[in-house]
Amino acid sequence: MIKSVLISTSWIFCILLLITMFPVIAESASVSLTEESFDNRTCFECHDGREVIKVLDTSPYAENGEKRDLVAIPPNLYATGVHARMLCTDCHHHIVHLQPPHQAEGLKKVDCASCHEALAQSGEQKAHAPPSPGNEKVRSNIKKYRSSFHARPNRDNPDFPNATCHECHDSHFFSIPMDQGSPAYGRWRLTINKLCGKCHEDQIEEYDVSVHGIALKDKGNLKSATCIDCHTAHEVTGAHLEVFKLQSPDTCGHCHQARKKTYRSFYHGQMTKIGFSETAKCYDCHGSHKIFSAKDPRSLVHPKNRLKTCQKCHDGQRRPLATEGFASFSPHDDAMDYDQAPQLWIAARFMNVLEWVVFVFFSLHTVLWWYREWRERRNETGSSGLAMSGLKMEEGSRHFQRFPLVWRVAHLLFALVVMILLLTGMILFNTESSWAPALVRLLGGAAKLGFVHHVMAVLLVSIFLLHIVHVLQHLFRKKGFDWFGPDSLLPNRKDFTDCIDMFRWFVGRGEKPRFDRWTYYEKFDYWAVFWGVAVIGSSGAILAFPHIAGEYMGGWVFNVSIKLHGEEAFLAAVFLFTVHFSNNHFRPSKLPPPDVVMFTGSLSLEELQRDHPAQLERIRAKGELDSYLVEKPSVAMVLGSKLLGLLLLATGLVLLFMAVSGYTW
Repeated sequence: MIKSVLISTSWIFCILLLITMFPVIAESASVSLTEESFDNRTCFECHDGREVIKVLDTSPYAENGEKRDLVAIPPNLYATGVHARMLCTDCHHHIVHLQPPHQAEGLKKVDCASCHEALAQSGEQKAHAPPSPGNEKVRSNIKKYRSSFHARPNRDNPDFPNATCHECHDSHFFSIPMDQGSPAYGRWRLTINKLCGKCHEDQIEEYDVSVHGIALKDKGNLKSATCIDCHTAHEVTGAHLEVFKLQSPDTCGHCHQARKKTYRSFYHGQMTKIGFSETAKCYDCHGSHKIFSAKDPRSLVHPKNRLKTCQKCHDGQRRPLATEGFASFSPHDDAMDYDQAPQLWIAARFMNVLEWVVFVFFSLHTVLWWYREWRERRNETGSSGLAMSGLKMEEGSRHFQRFPLVWRVAHLLFALVVMILLLTGMILFNTESSWAPALVRLLGGAAKLGFVHHVMAVLLVSIFLLHIVHVLQHLFRKKGFDWFGPDSLLPNRKDFTDCIDMFRWFVGRGEKPRFDRWTYYEKFDYWAVFWGVAVIGSSGAILAFPHIAGEYMGGWVFNVSIKLHGEEAFLAAVFLFTVHFSNNHFRPSKLPPPDVVMFTGSLSLEELQRDHPAQLERIRAKGELDSYLVEKPSVAMVLGSKLLGLLLLATGLVLLFMAVSGYTW
């Protein structure tokens, strides 16, 4: 009996002990279950998408009590993403409860950027841990994103950005195929526009019917442009911003390289390249999303629509009104394609031939002359030596007046204007050079340079016309002037024979010609100005008043004028700063430079006898030498002239470097 009671008592004690310990055991079991259950399989029990589950919508856009579908993450798709080996709570670290609501506080957005940056920092702290290429790429994209339009606060809800990483990438399934030739990469390309279209519905509707959309979706051309090809994936900016406008030709040119090249060859492309955003870009003429073939009647550049398209900018208010002739301008004419642009092809070939003839002839002339003088100076012999025989003592101490004051002033002004024109103009024709955009910014921008260029052009033409008036007035006042005599700048037979004799002297086959007042190379310099001003001036006038020129001559004249204007300016720059400088400043008999006769107006009789012996003999024979003699220029005048000459020489050589380095051969 006692034994039975003891057994019963023991059982009762055990039962009471179990009852007492149950809360502790239950809590321990609960904690253990919770810790073990925070794996992805537990999350997928509700979030696998097999059934639609409605939950309270806590987003800032939801109305009170509104419900939404629970986010569905099919496990098989999650397994294909780059985050497949991560736990859900690695990103959703604010989740602390197994049962909903999972988070202790309100709904929080996952911050992809902070996670990847922390990952990189932890790797950097390990001395032997090289940076992950994948994570470095992500960090680079994060930096781009934070300065983009998508990262800005949303207008309707400033607490949230316009777009997050997850909204574009879907971090649960994110996996971009690296092999661009793989079928998977092609399938991914086809999803890009649909993804962007979730927010940009109107733009996608236009894109779908465009040449790009049809080529991609209907024809399966995976090289056709998608949203990110034009707007980029992470550096998305507003299309109204200057940075987007200036970059757009390069963006389009990534696929349309030939069109980009021709666009850059003419005014719109040239101005854009040097940083002026107010000229037409690709999308101004062709459209942005709704782009059609130029042969399609819906295209903005179709012949029936082209005038209206041009008048968007050339509207008669900001710019002169575009006319039918103006609108026939083709911004993509190729100077190498005769069938496409015969007038431009002829102009380009003409200028190429002219440049080669001038450069080859005068390069040979300059090199041979320099070598002959150098050899004579080394041997201290030759007909170019200074001979003082026959000169009176008082004559040797005075100078010969070669250029009157009006000529010297005109020459100086002309030189300054030409240099400024070359500086401001060569920038436009050498936009592919490394120095052009930087120089534009340094000088105040493209608009200011254009204004300066136009002012200088007016001054150049004015100086040129005043010179012609002055010369004609002088000729008509001078009775019995010999138009082909030694005082005339018109070419004559002696100039041709002198040129031939000069080459014979270069190679030691004859004596040096005895030049009179004007040499054949000086006459060439003089008349080259007439040719240059005529070509550059007329083409410049056409470009300055395109609405008038286009109305009466047609749009083809713009491309021809641009070609002539640029090529003739290049020819002038190279000729002036090589041949002209060498003839007048860098020949051995002229060293050290500069020769200042064009600034002082006079030269010694020794120099006159060396360079123009026939003139000196002729004047002395007539007994007129005294009327040409003047006092030697003062030391201050000579010093100032040399400093000015050195400055102009240095400027010219810099301009020469700019012209040659930026020229497209």
